[in-house]
Amino acid sequence: MAPTPDELIAPSAPILLFDSGVGGLTVLDALRRHLPQAPVIYVADNAGLPYGTKSEAQIAARVSGLLGRMTERLRPRLVCIACNTASTIALSSVREVLEVPIVGTVPAIKPAAAMTQTGVIGLLGTQATIRQAYVDRLEHEFAAGKRLLRHGAPELVEAAEAKLRGLPVDSRLIARAVAGLRDQQGGDRIDTVVLACTHFPLLVQELGEAFGPGVRFIDGADGIARRIAFLTQGQEFSRNTEDLALFTSGDGIAGLEPALHQRGLMRIAVF
Repeated sequence: MAPTPDELIAPSAPILLFDSGVGGLTVLDALRRHLPQAPVIYVADNAGLPYGTKSEAQIAARVSGLLGRMTERLRPRLVCIACNTASTIALSSVREVLEVPIVGTVPAIKPAAAMTQTGVIGLLGTQATIRQAYVDRLEHEFAAGKRLLRHGAPELVEAAEAKLRGLPVDSRLIARAVAGLRDQQGGDRIDTVVLACTHFPLLVQELGEAFGPGVRFIDGADGIARRIAFLTQGQEFSRNTEDLALFTSGDGIAGLEPALHQRGLMRIAVF
């Protein structure tokens, strides 16, 4: 009997998680809960930061090129684009290039629409994410009859990366992001906030304190992990305790080692 496609996948073949920086570690946290035995390679394009201020064409070309080289070199069983900006812009083009399963990251508007009691939802993301037609379609399909208020808060990426390094979070950055939603018409009625950047869940405590009581936050990390678990169901995994983190630049890695090691990313390299 011929082997099935799942039987042809080596147990050591990794899941590749890709992000512009280290925000995708929030997705890795969720993946560890669902698939603790899965080998992982985490790829961070920190040389390309910030994605949120780049053009769509720049992001699509960069992400497609990097993931093409990474899949050829690392032979992953699945690629997860753990970045809302990259997913909303480059997901379709990456799927045309790669021959492995691709899981993207999209703003959690559907569950937010089911959660809200006031009918007013806030969405925090990068500037590139919040302007995408993809987000318009999600709003039209899942949040019809609700009010979705959007705000681009790229400064929260910097704040989240600083927090991972054990540095203090600048409360002014948090306050500006919150005001960007609250100051819009109807913003005082927001009771649910979609964190449409994988960096932002790292700041839930600070955002919660700034928004005040009665506001719930939602992101897509757990849904992404469940999707990966579904797509790899029946596959064998063989993981040691030294998964790999790859960065496109050595700049800015200092101070991240404890956060990476805590997640089993014991080897750190620049490519």
